[in-house]
Amino acid sequence: MQKESKSHSFIFPKTPTGVDGLDEITDGGFPKGRPTLICGGAGCGKTLLSMQFLIKGITEYNEPGVFMSFEEPSADITLNVKSLGFDLEKLKAEKKLAVDYVRVERAEIEEAGEYDLDGLFIRLGHAIDSIKAKRVVLDTIESLFSGLDNQAILRAELRRLFHWLKEKGVTAIITGERGEATLTRQGLEEYVSDCVIVLDHRVIEQVSTRRLRIVKYRGSTHGTNEYPFLIDSDGISVLPITSLKLDNEVSSEVVLTGVPGLNDMFYGGGFYRGSNILVSGTAGTAKTTIACYFANEQCENKERTIYFAFEESPQQLIRNMKSIGIDLDKHIKKGLLQIHSSRPSLNGLELHLLTLRKLIRDFKPTTIIIDPISNLISVGSEHEVRSMLVRLIDMLKANNITALFTSLNKQTDSFRPDLAEESVSSLVDTWITVRDMEGIGERNRGIFIVKARGMGHSNQVREFVITDKGIELLDVELGPQGILTGTARQSHQLKRTIHEIKLQNEISRKDREIERKRKVLESNIESLRTEFESAQEELSILKATEELQAGLSSKKK
Repeated sequence: MQKESKSHSFIFPKTPTGVDGLDEITDGGFPKGRPTLICGGAGCGKTLLSMQFLIKGITEYNEPGVFMSFEEPSADITLNVKSLGFDLEKLKAEKKLAVDYVRVERAEIEEAGEYDLDGLFIRLGHAIDSIKAKRVVLDTIESLFSGLDNQAILRAELRRLFHWLKEKGVTAIITGERGEATLTRQGLEEYVSDCVIVLDHRVIEQVSTRRLRIVKYRGSTHGTNEYPFLIDSDGISVLPITSLKLDNEVSSEVVLTGVPGLNDMFYGGGFYRGSNILVSGTAGTAKTTIACYFANEQCENKERTIYFAFEESPQQLIRNMKSIGIDLDKHIKKGLLQIHSSRPSLNGLELHLLTLRKLIRDFKPTTIIIDPISNLISVGSEHEVRSMLVRLIDMLKANNITALFTSLNKQTDSFRPDLAEESVSSLVDTWITVRDMEGIGERNRGIFIVKARGMGHSNQVREFVITDKGIELLDVELGPQGILTGTARQSHQLKRTIHEIKLQNEISRKDREIERKRKVLESNIESLRTEFESAQEELSILKATEELQAGLSSKKK
């Protein structure tokens, strides 16, 4: 039992790479004290990834490193990585980094059985010992063996190199060029390396994408998919495939929609925090306006918001929203709102996702708006779009970010949803549709809620208008054939108003008639009362006269 518990507690020793996303894919980093092979074609980022591994090791983990180049002089390497903020001269002055350039000339190599790497070992060993390096990079191995045609010598020296690096106890990266039928030109490095990573730079439909794949990793589990990565001013960032487990935290807090009257259509009063909302509709149905209302509401509540616009520049968006009373510029100046505008074709789907991931990490927003996601279809196939949207929503849910997407539908008579709508509609928590409602010679806008997970909602289609004061949801007007909009609504309202006026006039006439009858009745009652009183008085006089006569008669007797 004790042996079993010890085996379960064993943790494979690894060296963190410091590269954003790569440690997650490798489950902790590269194998500690072992060589890792990074291979790929020209321009795919081998040298940059290796240098970033060294720099991050120095700055974040206090592990000095040695970079030995067989292609570029030290001065060129220093200049190339300076644009990424890597100051190699400073690190060399602090004795934390050693950069060496070894020039290998074919004419100087004699294949008489005397060629070996003893000179390289001495030179590299001195560099490692002088700064007590923990990390080493050899870039690239093809240049080191470019002059050798004898395969027996080449293979023997390759094995000796990898064995020597293991004996030194350094975590090494060796870069190599891709071969035709093998991962590398020699076809041996991938077998003697403990970890092999392949970098790929491909162009599909004029869109460039870089991808990374871990071919093997001895002694450790690792991601097996192809992972897109981005090279920007911060270096390399890798986008891991999100987990398939649906175990993210949820919130019962409700955030307002920002649109007057729309909150009342949700029985909970708005959207759940951390939920995903889709607003779909044809062109000109105010999808962007609804999205900006939501952004404005969130910023008014001091919520950090990122707005991705694929159709309008920030200046155009700000100007257009000012015409309906929404001031987005003040939120930008306060640092609560960021608007990022670009054409979808600028990057591939994964790179858009990776850019969003970096912004989430740096800006830490609580709300993200993508307007519209349907434009992403132009840079990917149906499968790629579905995959990207699933990963996007999983990433947002994992960070408890409230997200609103807009989707442009085509104006067709078909009831089949568009690709973007079909891909995301089953994934989102709330789906709002805005549509044109054409009447007699006019076009009106309507809004209704298709679904709202975990919250009751109205089933009515509400007409809305946009004025210089913004969006106004109109009350539902029902006619003999259903909901009325536009002129039909106004005509029905006019008829109803006229009917109400006529009814009121009729009621007033009846009231006056009853009042007249009441007065006549009261007059008749008064006349009868007077007549009654006269008769009563006359009777009293007759009785008094009779009594008087009776009294006189009794006296005479």
